[in-house]
Amino acid sequence: MYWWIGLITVSLVGPMALGIWFELRPSAPAGISRRRLKGLLGVNLLTFVAAEIGLLFGAVQTAMAAPPAVVEGVHEVSVGLGLALIGAGIPTALATIGAGIAVGPVGAAALAVIADKPETFGRSLIYLGLAEGIAIYGLVVTILMLGRIG
Repeated sequence: MYWWIGLITVSLVGPMALGIWFELRPSAPAGISRRRLKGLLGVNLLTFVAAEIGLLFGAVQTAMAAPPAVVEGVHEVSVGLGLALIGAGIPTALATIGAGIAVGPVGAAALAVIADKPETFGRSLIYLGLAEGIAIYGLVVTILMLGRIG
């Protein structure tokens, strides 16, 4: 199972290193076209997804095959409870991603308007708060779901 984690780590560190390389040297290395770089990035993405799926199935198999621990005072987390907790966290994750997508353009537009007309600061702050409120809704849904699980 550790080699799945190593494969995921390599597929995550590879694009980061390539990004740092292109930040320091903006021109592409000799002999490497944009099309080839896109192909390499696609292969890297497929490797990452395949490693994630392999790790998921390997971890579930390992968790299911493990003998139950017999320790007094320790409550085991079943697979069902673990999946329920992961499912409860998904609304917060998706709402946070949505809020990030919303806050980016709204914040940029707000800064542009404030630079032109400083008296619109309050109104632009309200728009920015509305965009950020999406993440709060996801958090509230997660808290309600956790209340039902426990």
